Amino acid sequence: MLNAHPDLLNGLSEADAARVLALGRKMVLGNGAELFHMGQEAESLYVIMRGHMKLTLPMQVRGQEGNVLVEERTAGQTVGWSALIPPYRFTLTATAAVDSEILAISREALRGLFAAAPEIGAKVSLNLATVVGGRLQVFQAMWVREMQRVVELRCA
Repeated sequence: MLNAHPDLLNGLSEADAARVLALGRKMVLGNGAELFHMGQEAESLYVIMRGHMKLTLPMQVRGQEGNVLVEERTAGQTVGWSALIPPYRFTLTATAAVDSEILAISREALRGLFAAAPEIGAKVSLNLATVVGGRLQVFQAMWVREMQRVVELRCA
Protein backbone atom coordinates (compact mmCIF):
# COMPACT_ATOMS: atom_id res chain seq x y z
CA MET A 1 0.00 0.00 0.00
CA LEU A 2 0.93 3.63 -0.31
CA ASN A 3 2.84 5.58 2.32
CA ALA A 4 1.70 9.00 1.06
CA HIS A 5 -1.48 10.41 -0.42
CA PRO A 6 -2.21 9.54 -4.03
CA ASP A 7 -1.91 12.49 -6.45
CA LEU A 8 -5.69 12.81 -6.51
CA LEU A 9 -5.76 13.54 -2.77
CA ASN A 10 -2.98 16.12 -2.43
CA GLY A 11 -3.83 18.80 0.13
CA LEU A 12 -6.57 16.78 1.84
CA SER A 13 -6.46 16.01 5.55
CA GLU A 14 -5.96 12.40 6.57
CA ALA A 15 -9.66 12.19 7.45
CA ASP A 16 -10.83 13.63 4.12
CA ALA A 17 -8.42 11.44 2.15
CA ALA A 18 -9.76 8.43 4.04
CA ARG A 19 -13.33 9.43 3.09
CA VAL A 20 -12.41 9.42 -0.60
CA LEU A 21 -10.46 6.15 -0.42
CA ALA A 22 -13.32 4.48 1.50
CA LEU A 23 -15.45 4.89 -1.65
CA GLY A 24 -13.10 2.64 -3.59
CA ARG A 25 -13.25 -1.01 -4.48
CA LYS A 26 -9.96 -2.93 -4.62
CA MET A 27 -9.04 -4.68 -7.83
CA VAL A 28 -6.07 -6.93 -8.55
CA LEU A 29 -4.75 -7.06 -12.10
CA GLY A 30 -2.24 -9.55 -13.40
CA ASN A 31 0.61 -8.56 -15.68
CA GLY A 32 -0.87 -7.66 -19.09
CA ALA A 33 -4.48 -7.38 -17.87
CA GLU A 34 -6.46 -4.52 -19.40
CA LEU A 35 -8.08 -2.13 -16.92
CA PHE A 36 -10.00 -0.17 -19.56
CA HIS A 37 -10.07 0.30 -23.30
CA MET A 38 -10.13 3.53 -25.28
CA GLY A 39 -13.71 4.53 -26.10
CA GLN A 40 -15.34 2.53 -23.30
CA GLU A 41 -17.73 4.34 -20.98
CA ALA A 42 -15.79 5.62 -17.97
CA GLU A 43 -17.81 4.93 -14.83
CA SER A 44 -14.88 4.85 -12.38
CA LEU A 45 -11.51 6.46 -11.97
CA TYR A 46 -8.60 4.45 -10.61
CA VAL A 47 -5.83 5.02 -8.13
CA ILE A 48 -2.82 2.74 -8.51
CA MET A 49 -2.08 1.41 -5.05
CA ARG A 50 0.68 -0.99 -6.11
CA GLY A 51 2.18 -1.75 -9.49
CA HIS A 52 2.54 -0.05 -12.81
CA MET A 53 0.11 0.80 -15.63
CA LYS A 54 0.81 1.52 -19.28
CA LEU A 55 -1.45 4.00 -21.06
CA THR A 56 -1.53 3.38 -24.79
CA LEU A 57 -3.21 4.71 -27.89
CA PRO A 58 -4.45 1.93 -30.17
CA MET A 59 -3.80 2.67 -33.84
CA GLN A 60 -3.23 1.08 -37.20
CA VAL A 61 0.08 1.63 -38.94
CA ARG A 62 0.59 0.12 -42.41
CA GLY A 63 -2.35 -2.20 -41.89
CA GLN A 64 -1.10 -3.49 -38.55
CA GLU A 65 -2.97 -2.91 -35.30
CA GLY A 66 -0.68 -1.69 -32.53
CA ASN A 67 -0.53 0.24 -29.29
CA VAL A 68 1.56 3.38 -29.00
CA LEU A 69 2.81 4.01 -25.46
CA VAL A 70 1.71 7.47 -24.31
CA GLU A 71 2.74 7.35 -20.66
CA GLU A 72 3.30 5.07 -17.70
CA ARG A 73 1.78 5.54 -14.26
CA THR A 74 2.88 4.03 -10.94
CA ALA A 75 1.71 3.67 -7.35
CA GLY A 76 0.02 6.81 -6.05
CA GLN A 77 -1.00 8.04 -9.46
CA THR A 78 -4.46 8.30 -10.99
CA VAL A 79 -5.68 6.82 -14.26
CA GLY A 80 -9.12 6.89 -15.81
CA TRP A 81 -9.91 10.53 -15.01
CA SER A 82 -12.35 10.45 -17.94
CA ALA A 83 -14.89 9.21 -15.38
CA LEU A 84 -15.18 12.80 -14.13
CA ILE A 85 -14.86 14.61 -17.47
CA PRO A 86 -17.70 14.59 -20.05
CA PRO A 87 -18.37 12.76 -22.33
CA TYR A 88 -17.20 10.08 -19.82
CA ARG A 89 -15.30 7.91 -22.33
CA PHE A 90 -11.75 6.66 -21.83
CA THR A 91 -9.28 8.41 -24.12
CA LEU A 92 -6.54 5.75 -23.86
CA THR A 93 -6.21 2.06 -23.03
CA ALA A 94 -4.74 1.11 -19.63
CA THR A 95 -2.91 -2.17 -19.15
CA ALA A 96 -1.05 -3.53 -16.13
CA ALA A 97 2.69 -3.67 -16.86
CA VAL A 98 3.20 -5.86 -13.75
CA ASP A 99 0.88 -7.41 -11.18
CA SER A 100 -0.96 -4.40 -9.77
CA GLU A 101 -3.50 -3.41 -7.13
CA ILE A 102 -5.95 -0.72 -8.14
CA LEU A 103 -8.60 1.19 -6.23
CA ALA A 104 -11.68 1.81 -8.41
CA ILE A 105 -13.78 4.80 -7.31
CA SER A 106 -17.12 5.26 -9.04
CA ARG A 107 -18.13 8.59 -10.51
CA GLU A 108 -21.48 8.48 -8.71
CA ALA A 109 -19.88 7.84 -5.32
CA LEU A 110 -17.48 10.74 -5.85
CA ARG A 111 -20.28 13.05 -6.95
CA GLY A 112 -22.22 12.19 -3.81
CA LEU A 113 -19.22 12.95 -1.60
CA PHE A 114 -18.49 16.20 -3.46
CA ALA A 115 -22.11 17.33 -2.95
CA ALA A 116 -21.90 16.54 0.76
CA ALA A 117 -18.39 18.00 1.21
CA PRO A 118 -17.72 20.66 -1.45
CA GLU A 119 -14.29 21.45 0.02
CA ILE A 120 -13.19 17.89 -0.78
CA GLY A 121 -14.64 18.19 -4.27
CA ALA A 122 -12.77 21.45 -4.89
CA LYS A 123 -9.39 20.00 -3.85
CA VAL A 124 -9.90 16.75 -5.77
CA SER A 125 -10.97 18.75 -8.84
CA LEU A 126 -7.80 20.88 -8.69
CA ASN A 127 -5.70 17.74 -8.33
CA LEU A 128 -7.52 16.18 -11.27
CA ALA A 129 -6.82 19.30 -13.34
CA THR A 130 -3.12 18.80 -12.59
CA VAL A 131 -3.29 15.20 -13.82
CA VAL A 132 -5.15 16.26 -16.99
CA GLY A 133 -2.67 19.10 -17.55
CA GLY A 134 0.18 16.62 -17.36
CA ARG A 135 -1.46 14.50 -20.05
CA LEU A 136 -1.89 17.57 -22.26
CA GLN A 137 1.82 18.30 -21.91
CA VAL A 138 2.65 14.73 -22.98
CA PHE A 139 0.47 15.04 -26.07
CA GLN A 140 1.85 18.47 -26.89
CA ALA A 141 5.40 17.10 -26.79
CA MET A 142 4.36 14.19 -29.03
CA TRP A 143 2.66 16.57 -31.46
CA VAL A 144 5.68 18.90 -31.59
CA ARG A 145 8.03 15.97 -32.34
CA GLU A 146 5.73 14.82 -35.13
CA MET A 147 5.46 18.32 -36.59
CA GLN A 148 9.26 18.64 -36.54
CA ARG A 149 9.53 15.33 -38.41
CA VAL A 150 7.01 16.48 -41.05
CA VAL A 151 8.77 19.82 -41.54
CA GLU A 152 12.17 18.11 -41.83
CA LEU A 153 10.77 15.71 -44.45
CA ARG A 154 9.34 18.62 -46.46
CA CYS A 155 12.63 20.52 -46.29
CA ALA A 156 14.76 17.52 -47.33
